[in-house]
Amino acid sequence: QVQVVESGGGSVQAGGSLTLSCLASGRASSSSAMSWFRQAPGKEREFVAAISWNGRATWYTESVKGRCTISRDNAKNTAYLQMNSLRPEDTAVYYCAAKVTYASYTYYTTANDFDSWGQGTQVTVSS
Repeated sequence: QVQVVESGGGSVQAGGSLTLSCLASGRASSSSAMSWFRQAPGKEREFVAAISWNGRATWYTESVKGRCTISRDNAKNTAYLQMNSLRPEDTAVYYCAAKVTYASYTYYTTANDFDSWGQGTQVTVSS
C-alpha cells in the first residue's frame, strides 16, 4: 500500500501560481502512477492531471491544459502539479492519488482506479 501526502495549497489571486506537491511512501511508491483530482464545494471530485510512473506519459483535463504541468521526481518519491494563470473556478480541495503499476507509460484518470489517496490540500483563487 502506498501512502500519499499533499502540500502546497494556499490562497492566491486570479492569474497567480501555485505548485502542489505529493509525497509518496511505502512499498513500490516509485512504481506508482499518480494523478491529481479536485473537488469544489457542492461538486463531484474531478480528474485534473495524471502521470505515469516513469514520468514520460501525462494527461490533463481540458480546462487546465496549457496552465498546469504535472511532473515527478522519483528520487524524492514526489509528484508535483504546477498551476499557472489560476482562475476562481480552480478553487477546490486538491487530492493526490497513487496506483502501483509496472507498466511504464500507463496513467489513470478515473477515481475508482486508485486505492491510495491523500487528505487533500485547499486551493483558493480570488478574483
